[in-house]
Order: sequence, then structure tokens, then C-alpha cells
Amino acid sequence: MKTYFRLLSFAKPIEKFAIPYILFTLLAIIFNTLNLALLAPLLDTLFSSTKVLKTPTEVPAAWDIMGNFNYYVNYYLKVYGAWTTLKIVCSVIVVSVFLANIFAYLSQRIMENLRAHTLLNLRKSVFNNMIDLHLGYFSNERKGDIMSKITNDVQVVQYSVTGTLQVIFKEPLQIIAYLVILLNISVKLTLISLLVVPIAGFVVARIVKNLKQQAINLQQSFGLMISYLDEALTGIKIVKAFNASFRMKDRFNSENRTYTNIVKAMARRQQLASPTSQFLSVLMISGIVLYGGYLILNKQSELTSAQFIVYIGIFSQLTRPVKSISDSFSNIHQGIAAGERVLELIDTKPAITDQPDAKVVDGFNDKIEFRNVDFAYGDKIVLKDITAVIPKGKTIALVGPSGGGKSTLMDLLPRFTEPKSGSILFDGIDTKTIKAESLRAQMGFVNQESILFNDSIFNNIAFGKPDATLEEVEAAAKIANAHDFITQTENGYFTNIGDRGMKLSGGQKQRINIARAVLSNPSIMLLDEATSALDTESEKLVQDALNNLMQNRTTLVIAHRLSTIQNADEIMVLEGGRIVEHGTHTDLISKNGLYSKLVNMQTFE
Repeated sequence: MKTYFRLLSFAKPIEKFAIPYILFTLLAIIFNTLNLALLAPLLDTLFSSTKVLKTPTEVPAAWDIMGNFNYYVNYYLKVYGAWTTLKIVCSVIVVSVFLANIFAYLSQRIMENLRAHTLLNLRKSVFNNMIDLHLGYFSNERKGDIMSKITNDVQVVQYSVTGTLQVIFKEPLQIIAYLVILLNISVKLTLISLLVVPIAGFVVARIVKNLKQQAINLQQSFGLMISYLDEALTGIKIVKAFNASFRMKDRFNSENRTYTNIVKAMARRQQLASPTSQFLSVLMISGIVLYGGYLILNKQSELTSAQFIVYIGIFSQLTRPVKSISDSFSNIHQGIAAGERVLELIDTKPAITDQPDAKVVDGFNDKIEFRNVDFAYGDKIVLKDITAVIPKGKTIALVGPSGGGKSTLMDLLPRFTEPKSGSILFDGIDTKTIKAESLRAQMGFVNQESILFNDSIFNNIAFGKPDATLEEVEAAAKIANAHDFITQTENGYFTNIGDRGMKLSGGQKQRINIARAVLSNPSIMLLDEATSALDTESEKLVQDALNNLMQNRTTLVIAHRLSTIQNADEIMVLEGGRIVEHGTHTDLISKNGLYSKLVNMQTFE
């Protein structure tokens, strides 16, 4: 129930939907039930077999619905005759059916609005929380499983919430309305008939048992399939290059079979509930026909033939809401299972959050300082006792063997991760006390992987500054050496670049990235292997663009191609998570240490 009430909170303000839904549903149930109850006076009118009441004092009590129907039908039969009475009864039935359907439509429409409203809020909440999570979370989770939670699981949850409202209100109320009419017709027959209802409910409950666990397994299996699909699409070139198509097919198809088997197992249970409940309904109705027929034939009941026929008709309808309840429980089990997965993602808290009194910085004036910074992933030490200064306007290069901690050190600056101990000072202020958003606003990023979006070139460049004008975007592209090739594309700056920029070459994508960084005009640039994946010609164009970008800015550069950072103001050499050397290119060469060895291993142009 705790999970359900958590999910229900996403329907707020629920009273906006619940109050009109309850009102319209109540009216729909009243008129729907009256439609069946009116069949008795209709049949009595046709057969003219009802005894005529002669005095107004014989009017039944208000709660005696069937008695009142009989009284007024007899009254009209006596005053107006059978034909006129038949027309009146038929008119009342038509109006009642019309109103029942109108109110049923309105209640269903409100329920659909509630369902859509719940889905909107839930998907918004789960996506917003996902975006706010720290980068480390995405390293440990399957992207496909996260996508499954935001899409498929959220879709399943909405039917759980609205389906439950129907279970706890509409269907039980409809059952009560039917029972009221049945008791009005015959108390004795109704009480005996209801003795078998718990048996039917027990049988159906046993059939739908364990659906929740199956639903949990179903959602997990679907998440795995989406993960495999995402990995196959992302790495399709590698899959083909290493002749791994069969292995990828086998992995996906194996999970697909698991998913299908769970679907079939759940379907067997759900579909068995319907014929079982129908068979039990027919069994109960047959018993009622036998028992009621015996009473009537042996003159042991005051039921007329018309009333008995209506009684059977209403009792047969009694099983419909019971069946709806059993079907709803199946949906609820699935919804709760999916809801637990969605809430797990919503409840995941970012490892890095702003302090309540976090400061806002609006510029960079002096220096960034690392003071005895340590960092580790679990028990694995990545950085140890890092102490360094990055003065304003200087270019600092990070070099060293792979795994030395260069990228981790760079990620500490914008608070993508935070040190386990020590501190990082931005103009003398500990970065932990600065709002991450304002800190990142001072920095521009160009990574080894060119991350672009399936959108126009203009929107990709203006990603960090959505209100940028075309002139501003063009100016940024010129600095990034991208303007010429952009103007040669089909629609210029408004050309769509495809998924992840697949319509562009590696050098073109990287120059778009650089233009995006230029447009945001940051005080500090973070360049992580920005040219390592490019050919010689593209590298020269991109390096020229980077040189333009780095002018009059503080820059932190990670580079394996040491030729690109010879002119850096200071080079820091990292090995095993420590700064083992630092100085200019000339100084480090003269020391004949690790940096010198790295330089000798590379061929300069």
C-alpha cells in the first residue's frame, strides 16, 4: 500500500478529478441499475399481470424501489390503459439509458484525464531526477534499463493508479446497487444466492496469485532487452567488425525468450480468471433458476414471473463488476511492480548536491588551487595528495600514462565528482560551498568524444546559450574554423546533423563542439583529448580552432599527443594518481624524467 500511495501522490491535485468522477460515476450507476429494474414493470405492462392498487394509502415506502415501480405501473394501467402505460415505461427506460451512458462517458473521460495527468507528473519527476543524478550513477547502471523505467514502466504505472480507483469505488458501488435491487425483489433468494459468491472470489484470487512477482520479473527482463538493443545500435560498427553479430543476436534473443515466457505465464493466469469466473457465474445463475423456479412453481414465493426474470438478469450482471475487480487486480500487480522500479529511480539521490547556503560565483578573478586532494572509487585510489595551482590566464597541461588520474582530476573542477579529502579552491572559495550551476557556468568543455544532438547545427552550437542570434553563432563558428564547411551543407546552419552528428566527419563534429564552447564565452576551458581521435588534417584545423579558443582564457588541457602542449605555461605529469613532475616543456625535458621518456616515445612532426 505504501508504494500505491506514493504513486497516487503524482495525481495531485487529485480532488480536481476525484470529486467530479465520484459524482458522475454515482449517477451512472444509479441510472444503469434502474435500467434493469425497470424491466419488471415493462414486462408486467406487457402481460398486464400485476394486481392494481386501489388506494393512495397503499403506496410503498421510499426505500422499496420495486414496490414503487409496481405501484405506479398499476396506477397508470388503471387510469390510462396498457398501451399508454407501455409508452410511458419505454420512454422512462430510454431516458434512463441515455443518462446512464452520458454520465458513464463523463466519468470515463475524467478518468482518462487523471491517467494522463498522472503519467505527465510521474514521467516529469523521474526524468528530472535522472538528469540531476551525479555522473557516477550512469557508470554503474545500464542505460537501457533507465530508458525502460522512464518509458515502459511509467506507462504501466498509470493504469495501476486509475485502475485502483475503479476497483475501490466504481465496481463495489455497482455491486451494492445491484444488491439493493436484488434484495428489493427477494430478500430470501438473494441471501441464499450470496452464499456461493465467496467461493467464486476465492477461486479467482488463487488464480491471480503471484502475479506481482511475475510482473517484477517482466519489467526487469524488458529493461535488459532495451539495454542489449541500445548497446547493439551504439556499437553496430564494432559488432560487424569483430563478426559478433551472432553473439549479439543470441544474447538479445535469449532475453527475448525469457520475456516472452513470462508474458505467456502471466497471460495464462489472467486469461484463466475470465472463463473461470464466467463458468462460476453460469453455475450460480443455474442454481438460482432452479431454486427460484421451485419456489414459484410450488407457490412458496410472492415473486411474479416478470420479477423473477429481472432478478436473474440483474444477478447475471452482478458478475461483471466482480470480473472487472479481478482484472483490475492483475493490472494493479503489474503497476505496483513497475512503480517500485520507477520509485527506486526517483528515490536515488545525487551524490553531489549544493549546500543550502551555497555561494554563487559570477566570474573568475585569480586562481584555482588544489590542496592535498585525494579521490577514490571505492577502495581503488585514483588521486593521492594532489596539490597544484592554476593561475588565471595560464594554460596548464596534464600528461602521463593512461589510468594516471588526469580525467578524474579535470572532473573535480566542475564538481562532476568531489574529492574524498582535501579541498579545491576557486578564487579562495571551496568549490563544495559553490552552487554547481554557477561554477559550471564559468567553464567550457571540449571532450575527446564529440557529443552532439540530433538537431540542427545552429541548435547544437547554441546549446549552452539558447537565446543566441545567428550572427553570434556564426562568429563562434568562425573562431572554431567551422563556418566554411557549415555554409557548404544543404541548409547551412539549419542542416540537421543526424543521430550523434553522424552526417559530419570527426573533425567537423569536434569543431562544432569547439564553437559551442566559444559561444558560451567561459573564463576557463577544459579540454580532454580534444584532438586525439582525428586524422592529421582534421587535427590541424581543430588545433588551430583550439588555439583561438584558448586565447585570453585559463585552460586545463589533457593531451596524449605531447606536440600539442609544448607551449603550455606549465605541464603536470601524473602517474599512479600523483603529480610526479611539473614545469615547462623545456624544464621537463632537461630533467630526463617520465615526461622526457614520453616525448621520446612519440614522433614530432
